[in-house]
Amino acid sequence: MMKHLFLGLVGASLVVSAAAAQTVKIGVVEPLTGGVAFDGNNVVKGARLAAKEINAAGGVLGSQVELVIADGACKPAESVSAAEKLIAADKVPVIMGAFCSGATQAVMPLAEKSQIPLVTGVSSLPRLTEVGNRWFFRNAETDAMMAAAFAKSLHNDLKFNSVFFLAANDDWGRGTVDSFKKILEGIGAKVVGAEYFEYSHADFYTPLTKVRAAKPDLVVVVAETQAASILVKQAKELGLNSKIFGVGAWATPTFINLAGPAADGLLAGVAYASTIAGDMNKVFVDKFKAEYNEAPGKYSMSGYNTIHIIAQAIKRAGVADPTKIRDALTATDYTGPTGRLRFDDKGQVYGQDVFLVELQGGSPLVKASAKMEKPN
Repeated sequence: MMKHLFLGLVGASLVVSAAAAQTVKIGVVEPLTGGVAFDGNNVVKGARLAAKEINAAGGVLGSQVELVIADGACKPAESVSAAEKLIAADKVPVIMGAFCSGATQAVMPLAEKSQIPLVTGVSSLPRLTEVGNRWFFRNAETDAMMAAAFAKSLHNDLKFNSVFFLAANDDWGRGTVDSFKKILEGIGAKVVGAEYFEYSHADFYTPLTKVRAAKPDLVVVVAETQAASILVKQAKELGLNSKIFGVGAWATPTFINLAGPAADGLLAGVAYASTIAGDMNKVFVDKFKAEYNEAPGKYSMSGYNTIHIIAQAIKRAGVADPTKIRDALTATDYTGPTGRLRFDDKGQVYGQDVFLVELQGGSPLVKASAKMEKPN
């Protein structure tokens, strides 16, 4: 009887192993905890929806896509540890991640050393695609591209002549300020101050009091959902009269719900809003609402598009081999809800639209758009 039991267990084990072999793994490193957990979890929501669509259509290479998700907390060391586990223990042939530019920058050498393609859908620090890492691809606009898209319009068209910056104290925040400041000062705007804060901050009254004293026409705030929602509510409490322009996840349902009435009238430069026109976006929004009972935002779109891009690369590669996937990623030509996306020879995406929106009545109203052309 023990022999039959043993053989039964072996048989069950073989069935499990065979089932496991029928998946194509994609590693995911995102901040599921910490100061930007709202945003990291929204990336994962979009990624899961994409995987569900892909699997319903037959998967890739005759197998189902399996997302292997790890928490990097937007911290360099934790993101590297998460990626190491995905590579060594989970044997993933490709990774999406790691959200914050500093975290992604820390994972990039590991990806290069391990020869595993790394595709970020978020990290916007320009130099990430300037270092010549052939294993790295960015499906996101850079700080410089966002500044080029919106800075001139803010000054020339909307007539904001004096600007104060409030930004996250990291590579993304400082890089975005530097990019906007360079363009704005070059066209005659006056920068009257800049303050930086940590993601964990919940008290913005001191820097906001400095803003109120400076009386700028415009406050450019570079922050993600949690910090941004607290900041704008405190700005409203202080009676700040300056117009606020946000960079980050400002057109998302999560931000709008957290900010409440303080969101009304805010301007934002975003890579995506659920209200943009187009049949593909309508289909995506309807599917996302059906899945999660909420409208999608910038980061859910990021996860959605990036997983589709990776899956298409795996199909073109014909095998879940890291080198062949890397080569296939260079030939990306993906059309999704935000337009036709391709990578240049440095791994930087181009072709997508970005949008200037105004938040009104709990909805992002698109005021203008600009296309991210191929970098020079």
